[in-house]
Formats: sequence, structure tokens, C-alpha cells
Amino acid sequence: MNWITWVIVAVVAVISSAGAFFLGVAYRKRIAEKEIKSAEEEAKKIINDAIKASENKKREILIEAKEEIHKNRVEFDKEIKERRIEIQKQERRIQQREENLEKKYETIEKKEELLNKKIKDNEAINEEINLIKRGQLEMLEKISGYTIEEAKQHLITNLESEVRHEYAIRIKDIEAQFKDESDQKARELISLAIQKCAADHVAEATVSVVPLPNDEMKGRIIGREGRNIRTLETLTGVDLIIDDTPEAITLSSFDPIRREVARISLEKLIVDGRIHPARIEEMVEKALREVDVTIKQEGDRATFETGVHGLNPEIVKLLGKLRFRTSYGQNVLKHSIEVAHIAGLLAAELGVDVMLAKRAGLLHDIGKAVDHEVEGSHVSIGVDLAKKYKENADIIHAIHAHHGDIEPKTIVACLVQAADAISAARPGARRENLENYIKRLEKLEEIANIFPGVERSYAIQAGREIRIIVKPEEVNDDELVLLSRDLARKVEEELDYPGQIKVHLIRETRAIEYAK
Repeated sequence: MNWITWVIVAVVAVISSAGAFFLGVAYRKRIAEKEIKSAEEEAKKIINDAIKASENKKREILIEAKEEIHKNRVEFDKEIKERRIEIQKQERRIQQREENLEKKYETIEKKEELLNKKIKDNEAINEEINLIKRGQLEMLEKISGYTIEEAKQHLITNLESEVRHEYAIRIKDIEAQFKDESDQKARELISLAIQKCAADHVAEATVSVVPLPNDEMKGRIIGREGRNIRTLETLTGVDLIIDDTPEAITLSSFDPIRREVARISLEKLIVDGRIHPARIEEMVEKALREVDVTIKQEGDRATFETGVHGLNPEIVKLLGKLRFRTSYGQNVLKHSIEVAHIAGLLAAELGVDVMLAKRAGLLHDIGKAVDHEVEGSHVSIGVDLAKKYKENADIIHAIHAHHGDIEPKTIVACLVQAADAISAARPGARRENLENYIKRLEKLEEIANIFPGVERSYAIQAGREIRIIVKPEEVNDDELVLLSRDLARKVEEELDYPGQIKVHLIRETRAIEYAK
């Protein structure tokens, strides 16, 4: 075939394809039109059915609404009827009450008239009584020779005397009863605590004496132009007293720790024999280290001995420092340990927390470890230290209250206060200097002598008893009881003393006559 044939064939094929395409399109169009027509008819049918259903539903809803309205109307009418009946009942009750009130009001008016009449009658009777009373009083005044005011004063005076007598007797009986019971219980508790706690007698020490092998050693300690003794005094802060005492040197200082450092340093220098400023400085450093170790050991020993654990290491170190601190000659660390034991024993007898009482007793004087370095009393310093090292609030309160700076509010604080007094007041525990002792006795007698009716007073039993002789014509037996109470309170307020003071009043009447 030539190319013309191929072209003709191709043209015929294209024409045939186009015809077939157009025939297919026309067929699909007819089918689509039929489907659209049927869908429209179906939609119209669905819409008509929906309209009919909605109308039916609307009719049903209207019927139900009418029925509900009718039902509500019937119930409302019924409720209205019931309320009307109730209102009518209330009205009848109110009407009855009004009638009763009117009757009562009439009765009250009648009673008021009757009362007014009685009041007028009583007023008349009172006037008549007053006239009779005035006449009787005038007659009594003439008979007795007293005016009304004088008679009142006489009766009041007699009544006061009788009441004062009864009051004194009652106070005496109550005091005797409570004193017997409380003293017996206190004696039992304190005796049990003291029997279980053995303590040594102590003596005051403000100086230390270092023995020397010979008197020649004094010159070597002084050194050329006094350089050795100046170096030692400067490094330790202690005064070296070299006097005529043979083979001995006295160390004097208010700080016992410094005095101990100087003592150890001097003893080491004497043993070593080489005494010069450089060697003195070396020995002082060694002594300081030894004292620090001793302080730590003493603090650990105190906690072990009392069974108080869990203390801050700085608190333990402060306890160790108390080993070198004395108060009226009593070693403060031994005193603190003793107070801890006594407080613990008292707590055990009373069923209180024993470890808390021991801890408070051990730490109650902790402020004395640094009271020469910090301003303030040892109580306030101790409270600050306890707060700083996070001690229990009860411990802090016990420290604050153990000398009465504040009122003790816990049993532990009261036990520490009692244990501190027991430890300080026992025989041999402390030693006051003579001047303070005499001043305390004189002040005790002065307090007694200011009271009216006191003739003479004597402080006896080393200040533990004040014996007072009263004037019998000015103080009777009843007033003697009250005077002893007032005097005891005055002593408590104005005088500081260990233990307790017995106030002993004596009243006696003597009749003397001579046979001739």
C-alpha cells in the first residue's frame, strides 16, 4: 500500500472513533436524564411524606400540651382550694388568740390596779416602820451612848477581829496540812535523787602553784632583764608571781583555761631546761593543743557519764571548757553533771522524760563557758547558745528559767531549777567569801526589823534560819501567823540565797514578881 491508502484508512478510523464517541455521549446523557428525573420524583415523594409526618407529630404534640395544661389547671385549682382552707383555719386561730389576748389584757389591768393599791399600802406601812425605826434608834442611842456611826464602827471592828482570828486559824490549818503532805512527798523525791547521786566536796581555786626543783630556776624563768617571764605572760595572759615562797611560782588569772596553759607550759620548760623566748612560744603552742584535747575529752566524758548524746560538737567543746570554770569554788562541769543526774532521777520518780531532764540539767550553765568573753549574764548567753545550736525549745526554756529570770512553765524547767538548788546548796558545794556572807546575814536581819511589832531578830544556822522575837503587846497569836507569811514573802523578793531560809517567830509573855 502506498501512503495515500494509509492516510485514507487513518481518516476513516478517526471518523469512526468520533462517531462512536458522540453516540456514547448521547446514550449516557439520556440515561442521566432518566436518573435525574427519577431522583426528583423520589425527592418529591420524600418531602411529601416528611410534611405529612410533621403535621401528624404537630397534632400529637398539641393534643399532649392541651392534656398537660388541663392537668396542671386541675392541680392548681386543687392547691388553691387547700390554701384557702388553711388560710381560713389560720384566720380562725388568730381570731381566737386575739380574743384570749383581750381577756388576758383585761386580767392584767385588774392585777395592775390591785398591785398599785398594794404598793400604796406598803409605802404607808414603810413610812410607819421608818418612824418606828427612827424612834427606836434614838432610844438605842440614848441607852447605849453611841451614835449610829460609832455603833457601826464598833461592830465592824469586832467583826474584823473575829474574821482575822478565823482567817489566821484557817490559814494555819491549811498550811500545816499542805506542808505536811508536800514536804513528805518532796523529801521522798529529793532523798531518793540525792541518795542515788554521790558528789565530791570542792574548793575554790583562782591560782595555781608550780613547784620548782630549786630556787635557781626562778632566775632562769625570769631571764635576762625579765624577757622570759614577759614572753610567758604575754603569750598566756597569766600573771607569774615570783615571791619569797621557796621552790614555787604562783600563776594568777581569772581565766582558768589560760592558767592551765601557763601551768603546763611552765612545767614542760622546767623539765626541758631550755628556757628562752622561742622555746617558750613552742611550749605554749604544745600546751594549747593539750588543753584543747583535754577540753574535748572532758566534754565527751560528761556526755558519756550522763548518757546525753546527739549534742552539737561545739556544745560538747563548751562543756569541756566548764572543767576549768568554778563558781563559788564549785567546779561548774561537775555541778552540771550533778544537776543532770539529780534532774534525771527526779524526772524518773515523777514519770517525766528522763533524757530531756538530763539534757536540760547538763546544759543549764553552758553560758558560763564563755561569760568572760561575751557580754551578758550566763543565763542569756546560754539561751543564745542553745538557740544557735538548734536545741529543743523545752531545753532553752529550762536554761532561761533555772535562776528565775522567767517563770518556769514546764515540769522539766522546775526540775532543773530544783536540781540546781540542791547541787549548789548541799554542804561543801560552794564557799562564799566572808564579806558577801556577812552582808547577806545583815540584810536578812534588816528585812525582819522593818516590820512593826518586831523587837529583835537574829540570823542563825549560817543564814538558813532567821529567829525573830516580837512584842507580845503589839502582835497577838493570830497576827503572828500572818506576820510570818509576810516576812517570808519579803525575804523571797529582796534576798538571793541558796536553799531555803526558815522564818521562826517567837512571842512570849512573862510575868515577874518578887516575894518580900
